[in-house]
Amino acid sequence: MAVMKVVVPFRPPAAVERPRTVSGYATRDVAALLGLSVAQVRSCIRDGFLIPAQGPRGEHRFSFQDLILLRTAKGLLAAKVPRRRIRLALQKLRQQLPDGRPLTGIRITAQGNRVVARDGREAWDPASGQILLDFDVAQLQQEVSAWAPAVELRPEPPPEQPPTTAAAWFERGMDLEEEDAEGAVAAYRRSLELEPAAPDVWLNLGRLLHERGEVAEAERCYREAVALQPGEPVALFDLGVALQDQARPEEAAAAYERVLALDGSFADAHYNLAAVYETLGRREAAFRHLRSYKTLTRG
Repeated sequence: MAVMKVVVPFRPPAAVERPRTVSGYATRDVAALLGLSVAQVRSCIRDGFLIPAQGPRGEHRFSFQDLILLRTAKGLLAAKVPRRRIRLALQKLRQQLPDGRPLTGIRITAQGNRVVARDGREAWDPASGQILLDFDVAQLQQEVSAWAPAVELRPEPPPEQPPTTAAAWFERGMDLEEEDAEGAVAAYRRSLELEPAAPDVWLNLGRLLHERGEVAEAERCYREAVALQPGEPVALFDLGVALQDQARPEEAAAAYERVLALDGSFADAHYNLAAVYETLGRREAAFRHLRSYKTLTRG
């Protein structure tokens, strides 16, 4: 049985409790409303774009706020914004909004590979919290041309300045991941030099090291992330994958069990735990977790 790996670095903090309710939209209804497949909706949940409520049987129930997040995620994915940036932006956006303020007043768009939020008064980058200049460049150019038509403007692009803060180095690392993995690793290491207590950075660094085969070093990064955020199931899951890849099934099983203690609906943890138990000869336990995986991922 192959090992199931999650391709995203982190999910919203586990401290967010999922209320259990029978109200809200069902998964199939949401998929039909937004033009997505059921698998795509579940992928968005697994990637941490939102945390829907759960019904009495453990099924997902979606609020109208969840529909907005899913529709936003769909548009950003279509604009080829990296999933990691989408997740971080949506997570930070929810944290930045005052209590009770709905997402309906927020417009979220892609600007290059950056996610930009606007609320009618200002624009900002949810991932960093940085306020952005928001004006119409074409209109500005027209006004300047009317004011000084004889002047030929040839602006030189300003030289790119190196980041100066841990958050900026983290942003640089995410920007580089798709095209320069080595540069991304260096950026994450620099971010951690400035701010070691950053579980998201440890997790992203661990993922990149894991992908290039440095599994032992990736394991160390995952353990740092778990120590800083022990209630985060995805960090534990990635630790389990690293242990499993190093042929340490007993330790991997313990990590996956901790994941499921935090989030029993983490389907990939059930799948990997079934594979580990099969390796250990615990067929009954393996079958039980494989059945849970199939139940959770059934369309």
